[in-house]
Amino acid sequence: MSSNFPIDPNKKEKSPQVLNGFMRSMNQFFQEKPVKNFLQQMDEFFSNPFPNMAFSVSVNETESATIIKAELPGINKEQIQLDIFDYHLTISVHHQEIITEENAKAKTFHTSQTFKKSSRSITFPHPIDEKKVKASYQNGLLTIKVPKQKGTKIMIEDQSS
Repeated sequence: MSSNFPIDPNKKEKSPQVLNGFMRSMNQFFQEKPVKNFLQQMDEFFSNPFPNMAFSVSVNETESATIIKAELPGINKEQIQLDIFDYHLTISVHHQEIITEENAKAKTFHTSQTFKKSSRSITFPHPIDEKKVKASYQNGLLTIKVPKQKGTKIMIEDQSS
């Protein structure tokens, strides 16, 4: 009966040396620049797989207003923009980061810059009066209060013949 394994474990040949040589070649391959950079990018992707994912927003209604809360940890008030257009309220966050590294020994200087923009839009059943909207930002929580519009009730007449 023959074994399905490429290397028969019962044979005492030079298999550990062959395996060690293969492992050494694979380690060297993964340490070379193009592959190493690719693997580092993969690690970065899986540590933060959705960097542009929209932030968390909750919408609650009261009798007089709609309360919108957006969780924006680590964001400054200056990075937030609110836009109102007819029936829509849009919350946009602009984040720019500049990282500078200097290595005096190697006499190298490296600068990288990232720019991220994410936004969420909330649609209302009525036009929004931007003059009555109130917004506050504290400890990473943006709170927006949009007053409800009061409509006119129309009475339905009875049509008796």
